[in-house]
Amino acid sequence: MQVKDNTFLITGAASGLGAATAERLVAEGGRVVLCDLSDAVEAHAERLGDAARAVRGDVTSGDDIQAAVDAAIALSEGHGLAGLGLAGVVHCAGVVSVAKLVDREGNPADLDAYLRTININLVGTFNVMRLAAAAMAKNAPGEDGERGVIINTASIAAMDGQVGQCAYSASKAGVVGMSLPAARELSRHGVRVMAIAPGVFETPMMSEIPDEAAQALAAAVPFPKRLGKPDEFARLAEQIITNAMLNGEVIRLDGGIRMQ
Repeated sequence: MQVKDNTFLITGAASGLGAATAERLVAEGGRVVLCDLSDAVEAHAERLGDAARAVRGDVTSGDDIQAAVDAAIALSEGHGLAGLGLAGVVHCAGVVSVAKLVDREGNPADLDAYLRTININLVGTFNVMRLAAAAMAKNAPGEDGERGVIINTASIAAMDGQVGQCAYSASKAGVVGMSLPAARELSRHGVRVMAIAPGVFETPMMSEIPDEAAQALAAAVPFPKRLGKPDEFARLAEQIITNAMLNGEVIRLDGGIRMQ
């Protein structure tokens, strides 16, 4: 599949990995619908020009994501490309959570906080996949019979979870676990499913931790000894879109780091 002249839905697109992916796909001649809860998504879409549209939406809401999918189809048709519809999704929306099962005072972790993380990171991913796949299955087949591609965002925490990451690691491990069965199921529709598992990246999430901790994480990366850049994630997403043999796999993008 090519990026040029195709339309993609990007979730979590107001900043970080999602924003960088939207920028790269537009630069390569694609069109994008940016979906995010933040009102900053509208300003980012304006900066990208006529090839971009913004939709405020919650990834856990069926109505919101269906509206974003419909917007992508409309954007495609608005450029005289009826029939191609939604060609791909890069799902970047998610939250980070840290909480010990038992805190220093002996109190158990908050169950509602755990459920929120699972709901956004895992259920939200399933919600985006199911609605995007249903739309892509209606596309006219391209080369190799391909009708679409879904790229989810996991995390190295799915494999290397640290203390306090039970909720976050479980949610991202779930994303990893869905990749192969989803790819197998959707193969009959010509839809590929992939996941990227980023390491430590320069995103708004990283800005929430102290500078000293961020520097320690950067120093722990074997090479290059720095935090990842959002465009490096976007470049991998572009490669997945254009390389039809990438399917049913999770790619670590982490500079070789293995979390302690």
